[in-house]
Amino acid sequence: MSIKSMRYAAVVAVVLAVLAPEVAVAAPPPAGPPPTAPGPPVPGRVPYDCAKDQWPWGCLAQCESSGRWDANTGNRFYGGLQFWQPTWKAFGGLAYAPRADLATRDEQIRVAEEVLRVQGWEAWPVCSKRYKLKGRAHVVRPGESLASIARRYRVKGGWKALYKLNRKMVGEDPGRLNTGTMLKLPKGAGPGRLVTPVLPPVTSPAVPPAVPREDTATGSPSLPGVSDLADPADPQARAASTPLPVLMGPPLPR
Repeated sequence: MSIKSMRYAAVVAVVLAVLAPEVAVAAPPPAGPPPTAPGPPVPGRVPYDCAKDQWPWGCLAQCESSGRWDANTGNRFYGGLQFWQPTWKAFGGLAYAPRADLATRDEQIRVAEEVLRVQGWEAWPVCSKRYKLKGRAHVVRPGESLASIARRYRVKGGWKALYKLNRKMVGEDPGRLNTGTMLKLPKGAGPGRLVTPVLPPVTSPAVPPAVPREDTATGSPSLPGVSDLADPADPQARAASTPLPVLMGPPLPR
């Protein structure tokens, strides 16, 4: 090839290189949306690990007895929920076992639900505060309706008032009430049934048998202490007057 031809070929190559389209380069992907910040807690969820264990009973037992449903430490309180023996008897526990620690978990919970109806979460004064549990509640049994429960507790405003208080738990249809639903009872609701209180033994003959009475302020049964029953004219009875012991025991030491 002559020098002239070589020069011509070189010129043609330069021109083609200048005119050729540039190689396409993929554009970087558009930036995605920023990560979503954690939202507020979902209503009804409880921020405790024990909440997965049949809330709130699993948490209450974890607080009361470290979750030992057969707890019997010699402190006169028994089982996972630390029943005082007279309380176990008064609320029907003997139908299941002589003591709470000898009953199954489900049986202890069933008796505790009876306590909850009458005394409320305050029967477990320390542990109910830990989990912000307040007031009385009723666990729905088969065949019950909002109307029948409202009649049982003499709820002011009837089933509509009870539904309004528990709408989140019941749902949009007040006619569908699931067994096992825990309904809050309004303040001033009646006792549902009277439970004969168990009082400490008193030797004074001036003390008559305990008679359950209803608190006119709350409509709940009142468990009188010895001072309520003693003859005011008897100085020995007044000196021996003591308040009714707490229904449930304090949490066991860990």
